[in-house]
Amino acid sequence: MILPQNFEHKIGFSQLREMLDSLCLSALGRQFVSKMQFLTKHDQLQKLLQQTDEFRVLLNSGADFPSQHYHDVHPHLVRANLPGAFLDVPAFFAVKMSLRTIRQALTFFTQAEESLYPTLRLLGIGVQVDRNLLTALDKVVDDEGQVRENASPFLSHLRQELITRQGQLRKQIAGVLRHAREQGWVPEGAEPTIRGGRLVLPVVAEHKRRVRGLIHDESASGQTVFIEPEAVFELNNDIKDLENAYQRELIRILTVLTDQLRPHIPDLRKAYQYLGLLDFIRAKALLAQRLEATMPVLHARPLVQWKQVRHPLLYLTFKEQKDNPRDVVPLDMELNPDQRILLISGPNAGGKSVAMKTVGLVQYMLQCGLLIPAGDGSEAGMFEDIFLDIGDEQSLENDLSTYSSHLLSMKQFLLFAGKRSLVLIDEFGTGTEPVLGGAIAEAVLHQFNQARSFGVITTHYTNLKNFAERTQGIVNGAMRYDPEQLQPLYRLEIGKPGSSFAIEIARKIGLPKQIVEQATRLVGKDKIRYDQLLEGLEKEKTDLEQRTAEAVKQERRLKKAAQDYQDLKRHLEDTQLEVLREAKQKAKTLLKDTNQQIEATIAEIRRNQADKEQTKQAREQLDTFVREKLQIEPPKPRPTREAADASTLKPGDKVALLGQDGHGEIASVKGKTAEVMFGGMKTLVKVAQLEKLSRAEVKEREKKAEKSAYATTGSGLDLTGRMADFSPTLDLRGERAEDALQKLMAFVDDAIMFGLPELKILHGRGNGVLRQVARDYLRSVRGIASVGDEHADRGGDGVTLAVLK
Repeated sequence: MILPQNFEHKIGFSQLREMLDSLCLSALGRQFVSKMQFLTKHDQLQKLLQQTDEFRVLLNSGADFPSQHYHDVHPHLVRANLPGAFLDVPAFFAVKMSLRTIRQALTFFTQAEESLYPTLRLLGIGVQVDRNLLTALDKVVDDEGQVRENASPFLSHLRQELITRQGQLRKQIAGVLRHAREQGWVPEGAEPTIRGGRLVLPVVAEHKRRVRGLIHDESASGQTVFIEPEAVFELNNDIKDLENAYQRELIRILTVLTDQLRPHIPDLRKAYQYLGLLDFIRAKALLAQRLEATMPVLHARPLVQWKQVRHPLLYLTFKEQKDNPRDVVPLDMELNPDQRILLISGPNAGGKSVAMKTVGLVQYMLQCGLLIPAGDGSEAGMFEDIFLDIGDEQSLENDLSTYSSHLLSMKQFLLFAGKRSLVLIDEFGTGTEPVLGGAIAEAVLHQFNQARSFGVITTHYTNLKNFAERTQGIVNGAMRYDPEQLQPLYRLEIGKPGSSFAIEIARKIGLPKQIVEQATRLVGKDKIRYDQLLEGLEKEKTDLEQRTAEAVKQERRLKKAAQDYQDLKRHLEDTQLEVLREAKQKAKTLLKDTNQQIEATIAEIRRNQADKEQTKQAREQLDTFVREKLQIEPPKPRPTREAADASTLKPGDKVALLGQDGHGEIASVKGKTAEVMFGGMKTLVKVAQLEKLSRAEVKEREKKAEKSAYATTGSGLDLTGRMADFSPTLDLRGERAEDALQKLMAFVDDAIMFGLPELKILHGRGNGVLRQVARDYLRSVRGIASVGDEHADRGGDGVTLAVLK
């Protein structure tokens, strides 16, 4: 039993029903939405919930399930059931496409894995869509809803004849229209039109006698008449006859097709019942997606054990507020045989009514076959009755006050409430003198508890809180409140009563001090002490929660740091073992190669009988092998120095390229670029690539240069010396394309390394092959900013100028 009669409207379920209605694809599904009702049979409800949950999984998987052509064809089936009647083309199109959707749905569940969608697969048992019927429908009507040209040979012949005659008619009337335009008998821009199913010409009324033919109509103003020229009478008659014949043949085809459909009508009714049910389940699954709803574990006995449950309508409302997004504070709700009635107290606007409505709406949703917006691990039971008393129900017609209407509701609830009933009461006992109202409410609450009913009740009355504290089966609950900021937290805590914080709120909003003090005296010390105790507990609870949350964060950070340390240690150990393994393998291989080389050297010396020249060559080969393979003395790393600062450089300073042994002299400094003399060549170099040298360093470098022409690293010529000999112009004329590309690549690499500002490549004009090869490569190099022709006076397009970054 559900009380009151407008329960769905008061609890908000009517809005969810409207959402479901809008999510349906057809009237078939909307019929199921309108019939949806509160269920009390466990097996039936379990099946409905399972169907919805399976369809939710289907939607989340992104599977290609048919979602079009959910047509309600029941009116067409009623007409087709009449002997001699026939369906029109749009009706057959709707039947064809919807039957195809039904067949696709059946095929989808048949081909899916057996472990998937078991309850949805059972829905299709006994549903049949005759393949021959679909073939017959497809032969007459195409997928665009038009009659196929080859629906019958005679229909095809008539259509071809119609096309031929209409072509002749257009040519004939075009000639008449052209003559009438030349004579000025028709309005400007006039074209042939249709009147009474015949092609006619619009003619100016004053010239209607000049065009021989039959007048069919005239314009609203009377200035234009529509005349069928005499020259097209016969063609129009032929077309009319062909159209009539075409229509007769089409009706014959549709009649035959309807006769073929008629025997299948009983099966089709069952198939469309299946299609509507799929549409309904799909809508419920879509609503579950919007609400992020889940399927709880369902018990046959009364039980509420929800984790992180949210009010559905409030959740959707907050979700749609893009400008001011907010989150619904979830609740943990539990009603069980030992804790059947929850008495919620707390300040106004603290969320008491929302919590109570959440219980009523979510439980009603569940028992209507909808998934609920609760977290994983939630469990739910079934109730046979839900009684709701909320809001002002005073009645002028029945002369009922607000309190009288509440008492009338209590009377009905007490008559029918039992151990499988859920009672929901908002602001219990209000509407009359507080002492008497509280006493009556306590007596009613005692009676509900004696009947072992379940319920969620909100109140401000202290006597009810005390009664709940000392009565088994009833438990206090409080809506959390921040006593310092005097702001609601909208969190439900079960196990302790809440304070209304009336005095504190009055003080905060600025009520005169003397009024607040007088109210405090009137309330009495015991009441104030009671509220202060609750307030203190609330502060301690808030402080403890903050400390616990901080401790949890710290613990989480420590666990993460420990895990990172363990991962790093494991990685280093694994890497060390791998490096040692590789080093041992390389050493083993190198030792083997060394032994072989020594043995070969000894054998070579013995074979040549210790000839001095041969022995010398063998030893040199061995030395080369040792130097290249063993690398006993790797080069020492060159100490790094900082780059020079442009502000400290001046003409005459000695400098060197960073990391190189040679040196040069500053000629001039412009911004971040310096002009340096290396040997006899003046070169532009970026200041960031230079280091300033002292006199002692210059002398030391000169001594090293005298001892050896090679750098101590053994990598070739000293970079500074190479730079002194480097020319920024490369001549490729006469080279083959492959050779030219190799030279160009080495040339560009050196130029970028030396930091030159620009390059010139001489390739000549010729057939343009060298120019194309050079420019394609230059454009692919990241270090080059632009590529173009040299000035016309200095070679034009026979020379490529490349500017470096």
